[in-house]
Amino acid sequence: MSISKSARRAVRDRAGSCCEYCHLAESSGTVPFHVDHIRPLKHDGADDISTLCLACYKCNAHNGHDLAGFDPATQKLTLLYNPRTQAWDEYFSLLPDMRIEGITPEGRTTVRVLQFNDPDRVETRQLLAELGEYPCKKE
Repeated sequence: MSISKSARRAVRDRAGSCCEYCHLAESSGTVPFHVDHIRPLKHDGADDISTLCLACYKCNAHNGHDLAGFDPATQKLTLLYNPRTQAWDEYFSLLPDMRIEGITPEGRTTVRVLQFNDPDRVETRQLLAELGEYPCKKE
């Protein structure tokens, strides 16, 4: 399977050129964002735009082929956040220090698996917030 150029463009437009996981603006990075399979092909994912999202390099790299992880609060196996079916604000909270807090099992698990609060990523968000460039505002 291969994602068509028109599907890539539609996913990028729908996301407003923002990472649908950590809300980083594509214009803030040096590496183009990835059109990502929310459910990887190896887990019967598809190339339909309803199953794709826009992800920054770090979110995509940490996500890999994962569908789930262990919730750090309960240690129960939990699915990751799905930007197609779940609203970001219901699963995450942006703290004043620019860390992202998971407020549900899926949110906590996603924060952990995608390493949202790696010190370098938090510092990047802090700097971008000072410039008014974080969180991403959909274009």
